[in-house]
Amino acid sequence: MKWNWTQQAWPQFIYDEAHLKTLEDRFLLSSGEVIGAVRHIRDEERNLLSVELLSDEAVKTSEIEGEMLDRLSVQSSLRRQFGLDADNWPVKPQERGIAEMMVDVYETCSGPLNHETLFRWHGMLMTGNRYLETIGRYRTHDDAMQIVSGRIDQPAVHYEAPPSRQVPAEMEAFMDWFNRSAPSGESPLPALTRAGLGHLYFESIHPFEDGNGRIGRALAEKSLAQNIGQPSLIAFAYTIERGRKAYYDQLERHQRTLDITDWLVYFAETVLEAQQTTLERVAFFIAKAHFYDRFRDRLNERQEKVIARMFRECPMGFKDGLSAENYISITRSSRATATRDLHDLVEKGALKRAGERRYTRYALNLPAIK
Repeated sequence: MKWNWTQQAWPQFIYDEAHLKTLEDRFLLSSGEVIGAVRHIRDEERNLLSVELLSDEAVKTSEIEGEMLDRLSVQSSLRRQFGLDADNWPVKPQERGIAEMMVDVYETCSGPLNHETLFRWHGMLMTGNRYLETIGRYRTHDDAMQIVSGRIDQPAVHYEAPPSRQVPAEMEAFMDWFNRSAPSGESPLPALTRAGLGHLYFESIHPFEDGNGRIGRALAEKSLAQNIGQPSLIAFAYTIERGRKAYYDQLERHQRTLDITDWLVYFAETVLEAQQTTLERVAFFIAKAHFYDRFRDRLNERQEKVIARMFRECPMGFKDGLSAENYISITRSSRATATRDLHDLVEKGALKRAGERRYTRYALNLPAIK
């Protein structure tokens, strides 16, 4: 199999700029919408929004790799790092590591890329890992670095990266390209083109023993942030995770060729979708803040606990709506108490009710999220 890095022109990727022009324009327009939406949030609440969005990204970028993290643990670590009031939720090493990496990406996005930054991210990401030979450095093992699936005795090889002995030189070339293609570099590239090309380029080198996907997506965020002049905070990993198969299919296909127009179109469309998701999340955050302003000191302890849980679940509260049984389970109250509390929440306008009898469901009474 002739992988992209084995081809004579590597790493000179080719693509049709005309296919990307409209997408690049839409990205800049949407970036302005996201920045404008965030500016509507009070200064003291912007760090809270950052915690919400970064925790989602941390959890989803790990889920893409099949690793399930405790979102509340990630959030607790993020709150501490942003200097917010910390809760008593236990923070596990893995969750602390990904949270530290996300904050580092956020706070250092404007600076040039260097090997030390990538080593620092890898060290954070691999916190608590006892199985890797090399942490905080590029891989050095002699075995082939392969992406495989299927049975152990009959593996399907989806990709084989350059051997470890080539990684230092490959990463030196990548580092030079990344910094030269920055907005202030010698050969600046449009935002989506640079981020999409950089992500595929990095994933093709696959320089670490583990964590390449998560670091590669962090690099895409850094790249986009440099082009718009501030952290993008877009739901990039959140969007990829929803279409994970397409993401891996596109990577596999374009790690066999240097013609990457289709990859860049896919990547750009994914980023644009992520921007719209972020706009929805920001609108939800604003609606949540207004909700708590409206009902502050008007709910009992049980009601507050349920409302907090509904906000944690998703913008809709619960996928199919909150039931009386959900309320009883969360609060450990009697059915009579749950009925009274729910009726009170509807009367106050905190919840909306739909259905009858055992099909009755409740939803947060929020303005439509557009």
